[in-house]
Amino acid sequence: MDTALTRLVGVRHPVVQTGMGWVAGPRLVSATANAGALGILASATMTLDQLRSAVREVRSRTDAPFGVNLRADAGDARDRVRIIIDEGVRVASFALAPSRELIAELKDAGVVVIPSVGARRHAEKVAAWGADAVIVQGGEGGGHTGEVATTVLLPQVVDAVGVPVVAAGGFHDGRGLVAALALGAAGVAMGTRFLLTSDSTVPAAVKARYLAATVKDVTVTTAVDGLPHRMLRTDLVDSLERSGRTRVLAQAVRRAAGFRRMSGLSWPAMIRDGLAMKHGKNLSWSQVLLAANTPMLLRSAMVDGRTDLGVMASGQVAGVIDDLPSCEELVNRIMTEAEETLKCLEALRAAR
Repeated sequence: MDTALTRLVGVRHPVVQTGMGWVAGPRLVSATANAGALGILASATMTLDQLRSAVREVRSRTDAPFGVNLRADAGDARDRVRIIIDEGVRVASFALAPSRELIAELKDAGVVVIPSVGARRHAEKVAAWGADAVIVQGGEGGGHTGEVATTVLLPQVVDAVGVPVVAAGGFHDGRGLVAALALGAAGVAMGTRFLLTSDSTVPAAVKARYLAATVKDVTVTTAVDGLPHRMLRTDLVDSLERSGRTRVLAQAVRRAAGFRRMSGLSWPAMIRDGLAMKHGKNLSWSQVLLAANTPMLLRSAMVDGRTDLGVMASGQVAGVIDDLPSCEELVNRIMTEAEETLKCLEALRAAR
């Protein structure tokens, strides 16, 4: 299926696997790329050396294009951009709007820049700064999210910018891809659907929790880091929502200390990263610390399999997913269903 996205990044199918921390590692990204979609490596939870090693591992597993996701507000963002350029990565995606200077540096090196945004004004800003495309996530999407549904947000952004728009939030099959194309998108991006594949390294017990979830088991809470965060509702989420400020602060300090030891970041650097995640919000110090060490909460579930101690970011589509195909099976299924849906629509048009 030929779209502006496939032409821009050189993949066969207009499907993107998003850069999920602790989930989108070399195995998942390379499996996605080999299936003909765009796999994006999550770098925010990696050191610089780990990022370079992960990029090279993906390269050893596939000849297809892939991308790297990074936080534009990270203190070492420019160092990560240099690795992307030096290693010849095709796509750089950003969880937050990158600066005009970072975009220019990447584009000068021939890297395709695709920031993720959650509002029309953000899409307009990065497009004006030179972004090659944008991923637009509606409120159905997992992780940090907004309030506007994809079906409302997507056409707004498509009408506002002159670059390809990739739709995210609520997609998991070929019918959704066709719907996104009808709304003007050049493709779809999916996180939870790729997390729930056999190529994902997420522990089996965690995948089982996702598969058992209903749509009502996916909630939005601000208790984790003070920002709206879509995830599976668990006892930990309930506890955080009930806890007093003192207890939350103590938990935040303990988890932040663990993340500091693992990442090698200094306390000032962690606080700076936490403050950068405020997005102008009036967060308490416990929330700032929680924002800084949210990666540890995700790691507990996504790496260690501790669903009792970690959080499980999730799109609402978790409630309608019930299997664990390989990335190849998933992408082929999506594209087959999309083609069948288009044929049905054409048959309806011809019958008029």
